[in-house]
Amino acid sequence: MYDKEVLLMKPVVLVVMDGVGWTDKDQGNAVMHSYKPQIDELMTKWPHTTIKASGTAVGLPSDDDMGNSEVGHNALGCGQIYSQGAKLVNESIESGKIYESNAWKGAVDYLKKNGGKLNFVGLLSDGNVHSNISHLIAMIKEAKKEGIAEVRVHALLDGRDVPETSALQYVDELEKVFRELNDDTFHGCIASGGGRMTITMDRYEADWSMVERGWHIHVMGDGPKYASATEAIESLRKEGGYTDQYLPGFVIADKDGNPVGPIDDGDSVILFNFRGDRAVEFSKAFDYMDKGFDSFPMPKKPKVFYAGMLQYDGDLKLPNNFLVEPPHIEHTMSEFLVEKGVKSYACSETQKFGHMTYFWNGNRSEKFSEELEDWEEVPSDVIPFDQKPWMKATEVTEKIVEAIESGKYQFIRCNYPNGDMVGHTGNYEATIIGVEAVDLNLKRVMDACLKHDYCMLVMADHGNSDQMYDKGTNPDGSPKPKTSHTLARVPFAVFNGPEGVKVKDGDFGLANVAATTVKILGYEPPKEWMESIIE
Repeated sequence: MYDKEVLLMKPVVLVVMDGVGWTDKDQGNAVMHSYKPQIDELMTKWPHTTIKASGTAVGLPSDDDMGNSEVGHNALGCGQIYSQGAKLVNESIESGKIYESNAWKGAVDYLKKNGGKLNFVGLLSDGNVHSNISHLIAMIKEAKKEGIAEVRVHALLDGRDVPETSALQYVDELEKVFRELNDDTFHGCIASGGGRMTITMDRYEADWSMVERGWHIHVMGDGPKYASATEAIESLRKEGGYTDQYLPGFVIADKDGNPVGPIDDGDSVILFNFRGDRAVEFSKAFDYMDKGFDSFPMPKKPKVFYAGMLQYDGDLKLPNNFLVEPPHIEHTMSEFLVEKGVKSYACSETQKFGHMTYFWNGNRSEKFSEELEDWEEVPSDVIPFDQKPWMKATEVTEKIVEAIESGKYQFIRCNYPNGDMVGHTGNYEATIIGVEAVDLNLKRVMDACLKHDYCMLVMADHGNSDQMYDKGTNPDGSPKPKTSHTLARVPFAVFNGPEGVKVKDGDFGLANVAATTVKILGYEPPKEWMESIIE
């Protein structure tokens, strides 16, 4: 099973504590202020360091760009750095290649043939995690150049990867562009909107009702009506006290109360998000609406040309039309271990299951080997995560301990989503509980590793819960919540490793973990990978 010239050193359990950054910054640091004896032990008594999980270390355009779970798990799973998300799109727009794509040409040709309007749907933000407003603006300007007469934007509001009440900043920026472009030949405006955690942007089929609500808002023009996006946002904030990500869906209507831009027959639709996880379901709704789609009832099925910024799922070919080619990731850890005959197990609850599988395997939905790869999903609860900050940590732990005790697997990996998913709520106290829940469960995994002589590698994929307060304060003087990821380095520790294992001096990142893992397993890492963190 193993290389004859290299003996297996130890089987490995790899644990990703999602969203747990490691920083000395004190204020609002739910990681620092949680009771976490296991994590503290790992980062003091065992070989440890901190590693980069953002910016160029994970393929993003600059070191000012926050990491995210998708690019983080890509890097962990393939041991290399690929141009990702915003960087890919930036390069395509700057070169003009995006406008030469079959998808862009198809969208334009469809409109010219059918006389429809061009609809852009996506996250109105510059967070560079799911989208960037600069991409949207560039495409709107190009649309006018190409003779498109009508453009509508269906704006999903962020407040998660950017400050929690910053939506009007982006609305103002977009409406300024429209004022500059609108004339006798062109008319563009915002047609609908709502918070990203209320409509449209569900993931991993956790709550299809979000997509259904988005369908009613964007496609049907069915929802509370306002004269402008600004009026909608200000009114909803006043009425319900909502932050941006939780704003209810709304529709922009003319003076007669008619929606200004529902998605109709003859239209083209472009989802301008580049990140895949929260784009798949909306894309399925369009691509599969006439192919037995039954995830929610569709009172309206418009005949449109639909395209995504990227192909969000390469194995499902979803969507069929896309503007920018995704990175073609080769030489993944899973592929390498399958070639060596190593049996592996992956587990997380629904919110991060796709990260442990699809993103880990290089944006591949299918296993490399049904025989050698076992995947297990623990269903997530469909409730706000700060209402149950322990989430399904205990259930995931039970699965991991069972996998260890079975003796079937040489490599086991899991993700605890708590630090990220609860951190995104902005609830500091709940996030502390989430981090503590992960720590408590680590004890059971550590005990099982000692009993069965597994090495455990513990890390995070990006920061989040390490900074729960933003700059400034609320009107009542309380700290302003921060809901986005951070630029923090993340912990990395080797528990119960092979005798004499040491962490090397160096400035490492997530892409160095793959070589570290297979080295502990007893293999020489492929030449394509970044070097190992251990000697």
